[in-house]
Amino acid sequence: MEQIHLFTKKLKPTHISHTLSVPSHVLKAFQMPEGTHMMKFEAVDATDNVWRFSLSTRLTGVYPKPVLLRSSWLPFVVQKGLVPNDRVVFYMERDEANEMIRSYTVRAQRKVMHLMGQDIWVDVEDLPLQVAGYWFVLTSLVGLLLSVLLI
Repeated sequence: MEQIHLFTKKLKPTHISHTLSVPSHVLKAFQMPEGTHMMKFEAVDATDNVWRFSLSTRLTGVYPKPVLLRSSWLPFVVQKGLVPNDRVVFYMERDEANEMIRSYTVRAQRKVMHLMGQDIWVDVEDLPLQVAGYWFVLTSLVGLLLSVLLI
């Protein structure tokens, strides 16, 4: 199985409260039935939960403007506790032998720091509980990064 990055989207306030706009080039990764403007697909998150998203495009106009509909997107946002400036990353897995798409994966991530010129993003499920606030999160992550760098 080959994992292919579909898109990464840094979330804006409208993505949190309404719909998630999807880059048009991604439509080729979905097998939307001919003559339709909406399809449902499933994506698995970092904890193996299955999310059922509805992908929709405009009925008219030159630009299709794909979005994940609010009814399927907002439960994901709420459950993950997403806020503006978090990001989501979508992947698909394809069977290399016959080029068939097998599954989709979604990751909800939060930037925890900027280190040596790089943004460090962590799946929200991997963030420690903020019992002692952000300092606890940052010190845990710095310790983790230092242990990786020193190995």
